[in-house]
Amino acid sequence: AQVRASLPKGKQVVAFQNRNPVHKAHFELLVHANKDVENSIILVHPTCGPTQPGDIDGATRIKTYEVLQEEPEYKKWAGENFRWSYLPYSMKMAGPREAIQHMIIRKNFGATHFIIGRDMAGTKSTLTSEDFYGAYEAQDMGKKHSAELNVKVVDYPNMVYVGAEGNERGYMTDVDAKAKGLKINKLSGTEFRKRLRSGEEIPEWFAFPKVVQVLRDGGDKIFL
Repeated sequence: AQVRASLPKGKQVVAFQNRNPVHKAHFELLVHANKDVENSIILVHPTCGPTQPGDIDGATRIKTYEVLQEEPEYKKWAGENFRWSYLPYSMKMAGPREAIQHMIIRKNFGATHFIIGRDMAGTKSTLTSEDFYGAYEAQDMGKKHSAELNVKVVDYPNMVYVGAEGNERGYMTDVDAKAKGLKINKLSGTEFRKRLRSGEEIPEWFAFPKVVQVLRDGGDKIFL
């Protein structure tokens, strides 16, 4: 009720659920959604309870969200259009069914729209190490029940960094980048963590500097 009361009246509310630090591609997705959904604000609503082995602990994730909001680039592009609240929730990694649960939770917090990404709340098989759910099962399930829940599903292709060929921040969708034959800059999660530990440079197109510093300061103990 407190979060709902804090949201501006007459605005559509696009909710975003995440369980990781917000890096540049995530931020790009949110800026894009804010422009795409008319007369909207973004409710960034991370889960901060336990997730799965290898993820970053909740306390550190909250620190990254706090310092992110101090970044000049964040202030420039998010302005007054982003709201934050933290959800004390333990991820179940239940794929499409959990996506529906998240839609219901965010509706209770005032959302009119809900972003569902590729393989939301997905996990890997303990037998084959392959993705347990299909890449778009969660999106399909959300759309199937969208009218019943009165929450519209918002889904976009992945946002990728292409430099000068992209928008003001150097990004475009991976679909457009591939269609134009552009070089897509990539940094895997494994390589990112390796650079965190070694002190190697992490490019600013990938992550916000203050977020990187929080993760480096935390060391190995922040990983569950």
